[in-house]
Amino acid sequence: MQVKILGCSGGIGGKLRTTSMLIDRDILIDAGTGAMDLSIEEMMMIDHIFITHSHLDHIASLPMLVDTVIGLRDKHIKLHATRETWQILQDHIFNWKIWPDYTTIPDTSNPFIVYSEVKVGETIVIGDRKITPLPVNHVVPTVGYQMDSGTNSLVFTSDTTTCDALWEAVNRIDNLQYLIIETSFGNAEIDLARRSKHLCPSLLIDELHKLKHPAQIFITHLKPGEDEAIMRQINRDATAFNPQALSALQVLEL
Repeated sequence: MQVKILGCSGGIGGKLRTTSMLIDRDILIDAGTGAMDLSIEEMMMIDHIFITHSHLDHIASLPMLVDTVIGLRDKHIKLHATRETWQILQDHIFNWKIWPDYTTIPDTSNPFIVYSEVKVGETIVIGDRKITPLPVNHVVPTVGYQMDSGTNSLVFTSDTTTCDALWEAVNRIDNLQYLIIETSFGNAEIDLARRSKHLCPSLLIDELHKLKHPAQIFITHLKPGEDEAIMRQINRDATAFNPQALSALQVLEL
């Protein structure tokens, strides 16, 4: 399994892209602005899109990507999300006011988007790859995902603040290789991090101490313009974990 990071920033500007990652060639995890850099040919190969939650930085590319390939593919795209997230997308995106409802195009018996509900702890198998939704703690219904190649696993927390249930699930993963975890704010904004249910370096370090398995740790969702300062705060106090900033176009092999 190959995981290519298309976008991992907490915002945009210049070459910064928001959250999206491509598994092999056919699975997209989130559809932030990073997915907009895919070629049309690459977009046409995506059969499955897994959404962690409904915030714009994680779904911005979704309507345009679907619209771009709808006349070029002869099969539907399966959109995997929680029931709550799917309802938000239907109410506020695919509602014929912001964007067409592709669950009814060309008709309801043969839609271009087929919704597939995900539930925490219930594994989806695609070929020899397994994707399992994980519990996290954010201001809207959100899941993280474990991606398991059969040999190794990668955990992507998506947006979260402190969450014991997450670590209980992660610590049951015997083949954990990579952990991608968010840190959106610096320590000076800890109150904002708590209110918005994100992490800052001090909260992150407390969370990492709950991890029982060794893993290569990458930090995502860093606030643009403050990313280097946030990483300095992290590295000052988290040397035992050796965390690194995730970067766009980085490729992780499982």
